[in-house]
Amino acid sequence: MSELLEQQRDHLFYTWTAQQKAAPLEIVGGQGARFQTADGDWWWDLGSTTWNANLGHGHPVMAARLAEAAGRGLVAGPTAAFPDKARAGQLLAEVTPKGLTKSFICLSGAEANENAIKMARMVTGRSKVVARTRSYHGATLAMLSLSGDPRRELFEPGLPGVLRMTDPYCYRCKYGLQPATCQRECAQDLETTLMEAGPETVAAVIVEGVTGANGVFPPPSGYFQRLRQICDRYGVLLIADEVLSGFGRTGRWFAIDHEGVSPDILTCAKGLTAGYAPGGAVVVNDRVARHFEDHVLFCGLTTYAHPLVCAAICAAIDVYKSESVIENSARLGQWLGPRLEQLRSTRPFVGEVRGLGLLWALELVEAGGRQPASAADMDRLYATLKKNRVYAHRRDNLLYLAPPLVIQSDQLEACLQAVETSLDQVFN
Repeated sequence: MSELLEQQRDHLFYTWTAQQKAAPLEIVGGQGARFQTADGDWWWDLGSTTWNANLGHGHPVMAARLAEAAGRGLVAGPTAAFPDKARAGQLLAEVTPKGLTKSFICLSGAEANENAIKMARMVTGRSKVVARTRSYHGATLAMLSLSGDPRRELFEPGLPGVLRMTDPYCYRCKYGLQPATCQRECAQDLETTLMEAGPETVAAVIVEGVTGANGVFPPPSGYFQRLRQICDRYGVLLIADEVLSGFGRTGRWFAIDHEGVSPDILTCAKGLTAGYAPGGAVVVNDRVARHFEDHVLFCGLTTYAHPLVCAAICAAIDVYKSESVIENSARLGQWLGPRLEQLRSTRPFVGEVRGLGLLWALELVEAGGRQPASAADMDRLYATLKKNRVYAHRRDNLLYLAPPLVIQSDQLEACLQAVETSLDQVFN
């Protein structure tokens, strides 16, 4: 263990692990879709670090713009006015779905979702919130309560008034349906949930544009249109959590754009600043914005809309536009889908591949069946990927493929070959 890692271990906690099991990488630099560790090795970043490095590592525009902003030495409270803050709000209104006009800038996705729920409660005067069974909305106490994630169990009881609806998990459909017979029952389950709870008590439904860390479930066509209709029918606000799926991850600015549906509130983070600064935002429509013209907005922390965060937002959106990053994600996603299907067809331990743009998951199973691959096999796969210098996220029996959106086709093919090699070394 290096002196640096020993120093960190002595004085800092690592997230989501028992401290004695922590195995951090000492990252010293990077370029594009790869990062470099202190031993000189270059790794493929198939996880976009923490799903957030949409513009990759060492992007020169991001580095220059943040250095320029830091050089101004501006310290400002959350109610201050300055150019990057005004422009960040303008840019968010331009790229988010039609009708979303006003933003609240914070520091993370979990905080964006917390503020969205607070706004929904204040606007509607209702308290309950519907979330999906396998959702993930953040690791704060309140957002763990909303997340369909077993890690919340340690912190029960959590936020009261949380209701559940089912997920668009087509491979293991709750209703036992095939695509040809699907009538969007998973979306219709929202109305069932509302009627059981009393729709007049429900402030909002919060759904990820594509369920991310808990499975990568692209919803079937018409899913968000059905949710929009049900929310309108009962006066429930529709919150699109685009923290992971936003800013080109699925080949559109936001995953909900695939259906042309506008939510009442959209939350974002991660790709918002491409990982170059901690940032989140809540973007709302006119109805929500008007409420706070004469009602107090009880939201805010000391460093919300921080000058460096606002500079990073402006720089990232400028790069997404000027370098056609969203288009690159869409183009590679159209190539990647068939390429992964080819992999699945030749390897019986790959039960399903699913995704959009550059957000995909392989569901790994016992060869020839549908039983999830064992935890031991998944541990071996993770270790093998690391030996082959591939950094990727995994969860249960899922392996995720989510590289930076600036990756090129030849690089993506090289990544896939490394993944195939690792899979064969473990499962064959």
